[in-house]
Amino acid sequence: MSDFIQLLPDHVANQIAAGEVVQRPASVIKELLENAIDAGAEQIQVVIKDAGKTLIQVVDNGKGMSLTDARMSFERHATSKIKSAEDLFSLKTKGFRGEALASIAAIAHVELKTKPEDEEVGTCIKIEGSSISSQEPCVTPKGTSLCVKNLFYNIPARRNFLKSDNVETRHIIDEFQRVALAHPHINFTLHHNGSELFQLNSTNYRQRITNIFGGKTNEKLVPVNEDTEILKISGFVGKPEFAKRSRGEQFFFVNDRFIKSPYLNHAVVAAFEGLLKEKTYPSYFLYLEVDPKSIDINIHPTKTEIKFDDEHALYAMLRSAIKHSLGQFNVAPVLDFERDSGLDTPYAYKDKGADIPKVEVDRGFNPFKNEGVDADYRPGSSLKKETTAGWESLYTGTSSEEIESAAGSHMEFESEEVTGSLFENSEGKSENTTFQLHKKFIVSTLKSGILVIDQNRAHSRILYEELLKNITISAAVSQQLLFPLKLQFNAHEVEMLKQIRESLEQTGFIFSEISKDAVEITGIPTLISESEVEMLLEQLLSDLENDVPDNGFSQTDLLSRSLAKSMSVKSGTVLNGSEQQHIVNRLFACKEPGLTPFNKSIFITLTVEELEKKFT
Repeated sequence: MSDFIQLLPDHVANQIAAGEVVQRPASVIKELLENAIDAGAEQIQVVIKDAGKTLIQVVDNGKGMSLTDARMSFERHATSKIKSAEDLFSLKTKGFRGEALASIAAIAHVELKTKPEDEEVGTCIKIEGSSISSQEPCVTPKGTSLCVKNLFYNIPARRNFLKSDNVETRHIIDEFQRVALAHPHINFTLHHNGSELFQLNSTNYRQRITNIFGGKTNEKLVPVNEDTEILKISGFVGKPEFAKRSRGEQFFFVNDRFIKSPYLNHAVVAAFEGLLKEKTYPSYFLYLEVDPKSIDINIHPTKTEIKFDDEHALYAMLRSAIKHSLGQFNVAPVLDFERDSGLDTPYAYKDKGADIPKVEVDRGFNPFKNEGVDADYRPGSSLKKETTAGWESLYTGTSSEEIESAAGSHMEFESEEVTGSLFENSEGKSENTTFQLHKKFIVSTLKSGILVIDQNRAHSRILYEELLKNITISAAVSQQLLFPLKLQFNAHEVEMLKQIRESLEQTGFIFSEISKDAVEITGIPTLISESEVEMLLEQLLSDLENDVPDNGFSQTDLLSRSLAKSMSVKSGTVLNGSEQQHIVNRLFACKEPGLTPFNKSIFITLTVEELEKKFT
């Protein structure tokens, strides 16, 4: 019997490993940034082109590598971070697997330039698909510069599965922000297609958060600090009134490493219990310091999952620390049993008695002096009131019969039958053929049975077709605002708004100014109110970040779907008869009345036969 099992070549093994380590261009950015931080860099520059598909370059001023280290760094399981298995439980560096550079070199064209501080010249190594094409001395400053070109060039199927440039750029920015937030003492810059997205100077944690997410973020932050033997918590949480409808600004860092933990996220949400509006999520930037021996990072190649020794203790400490901060800074109502010194009686009044207040009365005041009443009037004196003549005096000189006639004894009243005969003609009657069920469904009658319509889905279909028509054919009507509305966004969100500005203006928005971290709006669509604008734009940007197709028509379609979803009447809203009938009429005037823009059913019909079967 022949042997079937064989050892895979190194370049094939590297490509397989790359499938886990390098999922998209953002994964390369993360690995290279962490290597630069482990090298002790104080300045890190990131340059990308075409969302990282064409070029990713990371330049740092760290300690650099010698010729031997530069060659060895591209071998699998070659690392300077650990030397034995015990080192896994005392990690203080970002990387430790020794797979990142080998995986990147297996699926891209890589050029490495590096030089230690004590060397006169550096080393330049070029690698294509795990094979070294050239190695030579070069002139380069202290530190390391690593260029990754043509990512996934030898795995076309993987390259075709990448999303649009906007989506991939969003993932890159997310990874960049996570690393930058964890290390505010390092200078970071990010350039994309020749334009600068971020210029972050060395600063503290609060200022770094403000520099990334906009100047108005500073007033939204509430500091959190707690120091125990098990855990040290520092950072900030957002005030409840600034909670967003997306989870974009939620960051956990454990020992300066970004992690994802639904369990700890639940602790934060529990601390905000009763303070958040429905379907909103709090912002938080929390830095946790724990003993490296009490955690296990070696769960997944991306190193974003961590196992804790005692998760229940961390949950309780995190929840109580946040509740304490919200109460301490008067964000949440608390019971304060401490004495307020401002309400104490001053010491100078300690032995002072109470004085009887003096009341001065003008005894010569007469309120009736100008009313024609006797000035000598005194309270208690009798004042005879003249009786006025009765109503009979109006008819002096008339007979009793005439008085009775004037009093109405012979008055004729309109017959009550008239009121019932005004709408006797059945053709002129206005019958309400719809009614609302549970503030969610509109029920209408048919010849064959009844029709049940979901009001939210029906309105979203109506708005979707109307918005799509406005964007592609004719501009919608806009309502002018009395005072301009200024909204704060981060740099990337402002860039996205610039890209869709023309389409938004077709729907009725009017932008008077778009700056680096804010937009000013002077007109909005007639279908929405001013209070809904910020929420609607946040939801729209969230939808665009997660799923932006490549062609213009599809982007227009997505824009219409997102706006229709946000602007449609919600379940639980009471509609009067005319509003119900309006939705029914407009729905069946649509091109596709049966399905929502997200391909969900809008209505169902129940025939008389189906109803009769229910009673059998």
